[in-house]
Amino acid sequence: MKLALVVPGGVDRSGELRVIPVLLALIERLARTHDVHVFALRQETVAGRWELAGATIHNIGHGWTRLRAVAAIRSEHRRAPFDLVHAIFSGPCSLVAVAAAKLLRLPSLVHVAGGELVALHEIDYGGRQNWKGRLCEALVLRGANAITAASAPILDSLQALGLKAQRVPLGVDLQAWPPLAPRGRSAKQARLIHVASLNRVKDQSTLMRALAALVEMSLEFRMDIVGVDTLEGEMQRLACQLGLEQHVRFHGFKTQRELRPLMESADLLVMSSLHEAGPLVLLEAAVAGVPAVGTAVGHFVEWSPSAALAVPVKGWKELANAIHQLLANEELRLRLAKEAQRRAMLEDADCTAQAFQTLYRMTLV
Repeated sequence: MKLALVVPGGVDRSGELRVIPVLLALIERLARTHDVHVFALRQETVAGRWELAGATIHNIGHGWTRLRAVAAIRSEHRRAPFDLVHAIFSGPCSLVAVAAAKLLRLPSLVHVAGGELVALHEIDYGGRQNWKGRLCEALVLRGANAITAASAPILDSLQALGLKAQRVPLGVDLQAWPPLAPRGRSAKQARLIHVASLNRVKDQSTLMRALAALVEMSLEFRMDIVGVDTLEGEMQRLACQLGLEQHVRFHGFKTQRELRPLMESADLLVMSSLHEAGPLVLLEAAVAGVPAVGTAVGHFVEWSPSAALAVPVKGWKELANAIHQLLANEELRLRLAKEAQRRAMLEDADCTAQAFQTLYRMTLV
């Protein structure tokens, strides 16, 4: 098959910086048996083309991006016909994929992987904040031959819109990110980790307030925060205001190779997001033998209470209590870690690629 994948980015030339690891794992697996062309809407400012993970990357660049993306897919189709078009993420990606597929009379698939179905007006986030966004998303998704999503909460949102979808988690590459058995705590000071860009959706202000509550509980801990800072130091300033200077380390962006030692040394992953389709880091932590506590979004909803602990969104007190509970109960912490690892390994990158290829065959019948 010749496949056109439409993505927002995550396919940098380096293969390490500005990439989405699970996306690269999927592309590499599909490219083993198919001719894969990836159309990245805004990986780089200027249009370009390169090879990565066995696929050809077509970077569209800024300026009339959607129209030029459709034109690029049509141009490559004229050189050698595509069999189908697949958007990883909805929103602009699905609009390009479905429009191009309709023009070329091809089937299209859409994987909902972000905030396309939410409207968080307080932080100006989500694809359903106004009637134009809601109408566009509804029309585009109804034009796709198949829709998938990573977690049950996203499937529920699609069902509420009258859309049928299939659950396909974006799994971890177990070769690049090998499993490590859950481990007992070896030090009195707990090692916590949070991996996410510093932004409004990840809601690190709730995380900081939870950590401050842990200090008041006299819990000994260190929190490693890994992720690009898009808030210009706001969270660092909040940490200082809350007296967390001795407890929190901001590491900025780390590649997967740089992240792995920090993850392996952690006792607990902590997430505080307002919305997640995944999150992918929950799966990575699970494979590395690290249990997690987080707000009730995405996989946390699916896994709680047997493979993770979930607390209400914005619930910093509940988040602090859940962290304290797990660190005080080693049997529970290890039990969650083992079940989380079992689930993540059952739905790894190979499973993801197989599920999508099954859908490809079904849509081509």
